[in-house]
Amino acid sequence: MSTTMSNNLPTLSNEGGLSAYLDQIKKFPMLAAEEEYMLAKNWKTTGNIKAAEKLVTSHLRLVAKIAMGYKGYGLPVNEMISEGNVGLMQAVKKFEPEKGFRLATYAMWWIKASIQEYILRSWSLVKIGTTTAQKKLFFNLKKIKNQISPETEGDLRDEHVNHIANKLDVSKEEVVSMNRRLSGKEFSLNAQVGEDGDEWQDWLVDKELDHDLKFAQHEELKNRKNLLRDSIKILNDREREILYSRRLNDDPTTLEDLSKKYKISRERVRQIENKAFEKLQKHMLLLAKSKNLLPAN
Repeated sequence: MSTTMSNNLPTLSNEGGLSAYLDQIKKFPMLAAEEEYMLAKNWKTTGNIKAAEKLVTSHLRLVAKIAMGYKGYGLPVNEMISEGNVGLMQAVKKFEPEKGFRLATYAMWWIKASIQEYILRSWSLVKIGTTTAQKKLFFNLKKIKNQISPETEGDLRDEHVNHIANKLDVSKEEVVSMNRRLSGKEFSLNAQVGEDGDEWQDWLVDKELDHDLKFAQHEELKNRKNLLRDSIKILNDREREILYSRRLNDDPTTLEDLSKKYKISRERVRQIENKAFEKLQKHMLLLAKSKNLLPAN
């Protein structure tokens, strides 16, 4: 699908074409939930490439918006958008509309994953680590810095280094090293790019997508919370506590701690967790159908 479809998508050149590209993709309308569902079902059941293309083009602004969020890594935005578009096409290929969630919510994971992999590949030239902890440090350091000490430039204070190292489970040396590498790549939104005098902030996508996407996400999150609240009751006390501890807490409890608490093996805890999650998913899906929260077939 990717090769055939990519030939029909708006092109993004490397020679000052980003502004024109952003203007071009704004012309594609966003889809209502029912139309999106019908297109996705058509693509999934018949392989209609035109339906898939419409799903992709209606979400190109989402890719551009997400890519802009990674501009602080000092890599060409047009290349990050191109990588994000690949992720979007993969999301459309794997999207299952009958589960009741909007494509934008599902696609964001694929788009971010594609862009992050591109960034990691590019930064590997300076030997950025690729362990799970180091990836987490790479993509979360600036966010945590802004939370604990906004506007901080240069080296971090010792207490901030300790805080970040503990929060992300990496060494203090890794925090210091990563901060120095990232700080050297950051630049101002007012910095000029290209030969036409455009600034980074001129390339930002309009706020219409923000509003529509945030509203859709808010409604979906509210529905999912209500479904979770009503469905969690089908689990027994042990299943409920293990599921909360493992999947619904910001700081998940380890299998080891739960195995000691319930005097069962870690594998048994894992089995209970997975079984409880499956039961919860099935009940939430049935409840969603009964409340007409899923598009009709």
